[in-house]
Amino acid sequence: MNNLTQYPEALTIAGNDSGGGAGMEADIKTMQACKVFSTNVLVGITAQNTLGVDSIYPLPKEIINKQFESVFEDFDIKATKTGALFDTEHVKIVAKNIIKYNINNLVLDPVMIAKGGATLLTKDAIMALKKELIPLAYLITPNLPEAELLSSQKINNKKDIEIVAEKLQADGAKNVIIKGGHSNDENMFDFVKIGKEPGYWLHAKRIKTIRTHGTGDTLSSAITAFLAKGKSLKEAIYLAHEYLEKIIKKPLLIGHGHGPLNHGSW
Repeated sequence: MNNLTQYPEALTIAGNDSGGGAGMEADIKTMQACKVFSTNVLVGITAQNTLGVDSIYPLPKEIINKQFESVFEDFDIKATKTGALFDTEHVKIVAKNIIKYNINNLVLDPVMIAKGGATLLTKDAIMALKKELIPLAYLITPNLPEAELLSSQKINNKKDIEIVAEKLQADGAKNVIIKGGHSNDENMFDFVKIGKEPGYWLHAKRIKTIRTHGTGDTLSSAITAFLAKGKSLKEAIYLAHEYLEKIIKKPLLIGHGHGPLNHGSW
């Protein structure tokens, strides 16, 4: 029984994906694959599949608060991540609960636009996220378009990425990963800036596939899982990239659009 009680527990705060490839479903599958038990606080419901998002319904404040209360009265949460939060009101609700329950090891994935182009964070909510959530986060994981919006700076090259990472730290982000998957480079690259240490680049060969729905959710969830297991941030980032590279190479032939990842490597 001791081994069962020692099983690491994590939390995802996000919206769902009825198609199962991104959002909370991707978070839970990833954490399970990384041998971490995932609890969850559902912030909103989406109707979507591999072709796109059809509808979004943010949940009422009361049920969100109740979910936080239920999770923290029973579970020993070692690390937490956020996903789609939809609007200013919900960003603030989540921020208040993070403070209330003294949540540490918070990985902030500033989900703004779905793979198919649907908006998952309103423009005014971006300012709320910068003010309310970034200072609370242990790590933020924007992709290139998200990093541009958060920093109000256009990214044209790798030097710009390094500058933007430092700007995000100046805005209160303790540690930053800027994901380069939206670039047109032949190879994949992410830039990592941990505290005051020199930044460094992570490179991987780009795999030509459209089955990449939920890659951002999956990476941030894997990092969260490894933090919950007591890994250092640098090691958690490395292991999460290793996991993501592994599952992208084993695609599932599911759906008619941007297909889901093979989280369990079936």
